[in-house]
Amino acid sequence: MFNWDNKIMIKVLLLISIFAFSQTVWSKDSGYYGYGQPATPEEIAGWDIDVRPDGKGLPIGSGTVSYGEELYEAKCASCHGAFGEGEGRWPKLAGGFDTLSDAKPEKTVGSYWPYASTLWDYIHRAMPFTQPQSLTADETYALTAYVLYLNEIIEDEDFELNQDNFTDIEMPNKDGFFVDPRPDVNNPACMNDCKDPAAIKVTSAIKGITPLEHIDKEKQSSEQKMPVIEEQSITDPSKVNEMKMGGSIYGKSCVICHGQGVTGAPIFGDKEAWAPRIKQGLELLNKHALEGYAGDAGVMPAKGGNPSLTDQEVNAAVLYMIENSQ
Repeated sequence: MFNWDNKIMIKVLLLISIFAFSQTVWSKDSGYYGYGQPATPEEIAGWDIDVRPDGKGLPIGSGTVSYGEELYEAKCASCHGAFGEGEGRWPKLAGGFDTLSDAKPEKTVGSYWPYASTLWDYIHRAMPFTQPQSLTADETYALTAYVLYLNEIIEDEDFELNQDNFTDIEMPNKDGFFVDPRPDVNNPACMNDCKDPAAIKVTSAIKGITPLEHIDKEKQSSEQKMPVIEEQSITDPSKVNEMKMGGSIYGKSCVICHGQGVTGAPIFGDKEAWAPRIKQGLELLNKHALEGYAGDAGVMPAKGGNPSLTDQEVNAAVLYMIENSQ
């Protein structure tokens, strides 16, 4: 049986433990929460890659328009077109001058972007689509120079862009942006009598684009259910090797789109989506995969946007997806 002395003793011991723990926590530097560790300079450098309009953040390097043209044809043209005109639904990079006041303006690098630094930063951060952050600083300078050349912002084919002359570039729409004087938050229209978020339901969505959390739970559950892919029984040794190669290529270059249905790509393993495509025949599917294709349901860039792939590798990836989707 506990008496009052026992209870008081337990409370005292608990208070001592709490005090000791708090002393340990608060003895650390401000902001310490008991987990994690300070980021190293190397880890910080991996995130600190932004480039500002005044040139801050630009690395040492250089690239010519002519070298940029070679890189563009190899890494960019399959999506953005030979002259920046855009392929299928992929964005245009050039043109659109004097269209910003039109009902349907063409917002390209040349017509809309206010700073060249945004172009350098985006190419370095996110391109090529299938291999982001794989470009060197020199390659990024060269591609930036070539895209600016396509927009007639740089006129000399022999021009070399580097960290020293970068800030001399003036974009046509440099005065088209201004600081918005309106406050970020002070909107009485949505601060009173707000609609209950639970009552809002998205009735349609762009597959692979619209975040699933905005689709009602029942629809989300049905769309996220992926078919179980059974192991294929293949006895032909040559086909086994081709399937192994196809699986490797799929994981490196195809899963980006075919894993989630981006830009209308049929999802890997979705028998219903693949059935009408498989009926077209392997020869036509290989042709679309190699040369690119734009249809009503979506866009397929040539070689999935990775021109470094061989025809054999692309065909193997197509076979791998077909075998696992029927």
